[in-house]
Amino acid sequence: MWNQRCESMPREQLSRLQFLRLKQTLEAVYQLVPYYQQIFRKAGVEPGDIRSLDDLAGLPFTVKDNLRENYPFGLFTNGLNEVVRLHSSSGTTGLPTVVGYTRNDLEVWAELMARALSGAGAVHDSVVHIAYGYGLFTGGLGVHYGAERIGATVVPVSGGQTRRQVRMMKDLGTTLLACTPSYALNIAETMMEMEIDPGELALSSGLFGAEPWSNNMRKIIEEKLQISAFDIYGLSEVMGPGVAYECPAKEGLHLPEDHFIAEIIDPVSGAVLPEGATGELVITTITKEALPVIRYRTRDITALTRETCSCGRTHLRINKISGRTDDMLIIRGVNVFPSQVESILLEIGETEPHYQLVVDREGALDTLEIRVELTEQMFSDKVKGLEGLEKLVREEIYNLLGISARVKLVEPKTIPRSDGKAQRVIDRRQQR
Repeated sequence: MWNQRCESMPREQLSRLQFLRLKQTLEAVYQLVPYYQQIFRKAGVEPGDIRSLDDLAGLPFTVKDNLRENYPFGLFTNGLNEVVRLHSSSGTTGLPTVVGYTRNDLEVWAELMARALSGAGAVHDSVVHIAYGYGLFTGGLGVHYGAERIGATVVPVSGGQTRRQVRMMKDLGTTLLACTPSYALNIAETMMEMEIDPGELALSSGLFGAEPWSNNMRKIIEEKLQISAFDIYGLSEVMGPGVAYECPAKEGLHLPEDHFIAEIIDPVSGAVLPEGATGELVITTITKEALPVIRYRTRDITALTRETCSCGRTHLRINKISGRTDDMLIIRGVNVFPSQVESILLEIGETEPHYQLVVDREGALDTLEIRVELTEQMFSDKVKGLEGLEKLVREEIYNLLGISARVKLVEPKTIPRSDGKAQRVIDRRQQR
């Protein structure tokens, strides 16, 4: 552990600390952020009404649109003279969301990322190759400062120029790779094209996030790169990467409860669900200074447990994110997450881990086409074998999801590769 005193804090002590920090945060936003004062009053609550952690459920939610409505600095508790860093979303669907950090916020962020990297095996002597994007995206810089906090050697490559990245990983002795899981596959494929055996590298682990990925995808990455692959979770509105992370036990992602309070709610009704139930993750920050968020709806689907992990960390764990409510496809009344399809494809194991879902509408009926790359061996196989594979995929999709899908087997390396997040879904219904 990077910080054993905090990461293995007794739960009773942890709860007391959470409540103290929650009260301080609520007082701050109520006094300093007009938006929160307004919605608290509308809900008929004040900070003094919160007398236990359970009372948090009586406060209103915050959603991404609230950040856009108060663009750019309306939810900040500090003036810009105290804000030392700004990050932002792309704003491709409207106004961007702007997030700010005080100097202490950056210290906390580096601490959380040091915990995450330590969980993935990073130590002072590690060489950390960061292929997350740098700039307004929080991924690259978040991992960067965490690795420096540990004292590791940082290689801040960012995305792109994959052949160069592979060469640098080999020549510079990279021990830990940090990037999206889809880009890790891209790197593995490029390594094969360059006829470089992963065993020639010092690489031993990887920290992958920024997009949902299945445990079957984990197995593929571990096999192709000959590493141990760890999941990491984060979102800019809450902090960036480091909101939750895996340990060597890989029994869920630890969420640092000395900095966040997590709830699981029904995504439709908003009701808080009991421990172990699957629903939408809601997070309240309790140490963030520049931009605290109260009951922020992440749109990510998971479940949580507070049982002590076999690694000794006492903080709650969330399951691997299975998808996002805004990524969920509703096809003929059935809820479909790309990660469900991914898991089926990789379980079958006769295709490459590169796929796309194409959703369209014919008349009043929604259609789903699954495009998946063949392996070189299967591509050269007989037509009868390909027909059998198409049938198998269709049947497995129907058995799990209860819907019929077209399966299109495509040539190797024809689905676009990504330096960052892969585009898994093409929804043509929105264009009609």
